[in-house]
Amino acid sequence: MTLFEELKERGLLAQLTDEKEIAELINNGKATFYIGFDPTADSLHVGHFMALCLMKRMQMAGNKPIALIGGGTAMIGDPSGKSDMRKMMTKETIAHNVECFKKQMSKFIDFSDGKALLVNNADWILDMNYIDVLREVGPHFSVNNMLRAECYKQRMEKGLSFLEFNYMILQSYDFYKLFQEYGCNMEFGGDDQWSNMLGGTELIRRKLGKDAYAMTITLLLNSEGKKMGKTEKGAVWLDPEKTSPFEFYQYWRNVADADVLKCIKMLTFIPIEEIKKMDSWEGAQLNEAKDILAYELTKLVHGEEEAEKAREASKALFAGGADMSNIPSTVLTDEDFTDGKIDLIGIMVKGKQATNRGDGRRNIEQGGVTVNGEKVTDIKAAYDKSAFADEFIVKKGKKSFMKYVVE
Repeated sequence: MTLFEELKERGLLAQLTDEKEIAELINNGKATFYIGFDPTADSLHVGHFMALCLMKRMQMAGNKPIALIGGGTAMIGDPSGKSDMRKMMTKETIAHNVECFKKQMSKFIDFSDGKALLVNNADWILDMNYIDVLREVGPHFSVNNMLRAECYKQRMEKGLSFLEFNYMILQSYDFYKLFQEYGCNMEFGGDDQWSNMLGGTELIRRKLGKDAYAMTITLLLNSEGKKMGKTEKGAVWLDPEKTSPFEFYQYWRNVADADVLKCIKMLTFIPIEEIKKMDSWEGAQLNEAKDILAYELTKLVHGEEEAEKAREASKALFAGGADMSNIPSTVLTDEDFTDGKIDLIGIMVKGKQATNRGDGRRNIEQGGVTVNGEKVTDIKAAYDKSAFADEFIVKKGKKSFMKYVVE
């Protein structure tokens, strides 16, 4: 099976231009391709994970990835899929986020010896003269066509700012710049980016002639990925300080039965022949598949040791008899106690099992909180330090566990 056939078999390709040429480049390791990442936070999240896995897969076959950090386009914000304009970020915040992205991407992509590039579009966008942009890029874009693009339709209903309207032009210019500077001949992106991506391909061909070689592909999972990675606590981050390896493992361990094999196909590096054998799995076997998915992805993001710990902690909580030391823990200090006691609501807030005291109170009243396996419905329940001499584990709902210890 060729790489192109494997990408299709795994369900990763949604739309593409020049399919025959794309397949030839990918299969022969001759693609220099890029995927853009806007640094809107200080960590990558599960939505980015899909693209990172694809870049790793492509690089393993000899193709050259370019990870484009949108330090310049982040000054505007992508309107795709947004009902409101993004919050404006400072240059300092963007610069910090860029550095965080670089560190995390290195776990997936080998940047040594020119095998991959990491570039920041701030290096050319922030120095561009507005008149030069109008003259160099403006003539090649039809406003009528731009307004028909999917990425603008939702924003048009509430009001699309001129600031956001420029995003397509700048993303298209990125492809043009990468084509000229680095020989980038291919762009990958999510379904919601299709119009922006086609704009880049068209700009290259209009400015450099019809023989200019540039192609675009969209990833099926990127659009679905925007729906994934969300929990009641917020996004599922790749940064272990934001989402612990255990929480990351549990997220994948709890995917819907209907999604588990699809996720294994799209995200893991398990050979497709082995995955096909799982197609008939059901019942208890699906739980085994979920464990495989959770373990493989946690190992990829956090390393084998953390994946083993997360698996053991999960077994301890749900199967019994395993090591409880790997369950996520929160340390309580003297400052957390008042007159020698701390109430359960305060414990949950400290461990981020409740967003605030009101949230904690609601969960307790609704019967969704247990302490060491015993349901607690008294919102005034409080504990002194001696209660933490042995294991003190709070469970909220079906998936949130935290062990509390006193320092």
